[in-house]
Amino acid sequence: MGRKVMVMGCDPKADSTRLLLGGLAQRTVLDTLREEGEDVDLDDIRKTGFSGVLCTESGGVRLGGLICNSRNVDNEKEMIEAFAEELGTQMIHFVPRDNMVQRAEINRKNRYRI
Repeated sequence: MGRKVMVMGCDPKADSTRLLLGGLAQRTVLDTLREEGEDVDLDDIRKTGFSGVLCTESGGVRLGGLICNSRNVDNEKEMIEAFAEELGTQMIHFVPRDNMVQRAEINRKNRYRI
């Protein structure tokens, strides 16, 4: 038919196009721009994959931090802090659990109907 296909992935891990590229984890557009500045060649961000499909990955924002909406679970705050550390980020806010909200959820109501 003479048409070309292009896959534009949006995942920062660049796995949307990995299979088409034979397992290659392509650098994202955003990572390339961060590292090389704005003077980037199209070939730096677009690769040709299986059956001539053009592939590029836009990338995404870096995680600024986690917000924990508390559920009053044992060691909850410590678990979230450990999880944030594994992700290479931080917990930026801990929202304490309100008992009224807890009662409303148990009774399958919103807090305005209790």
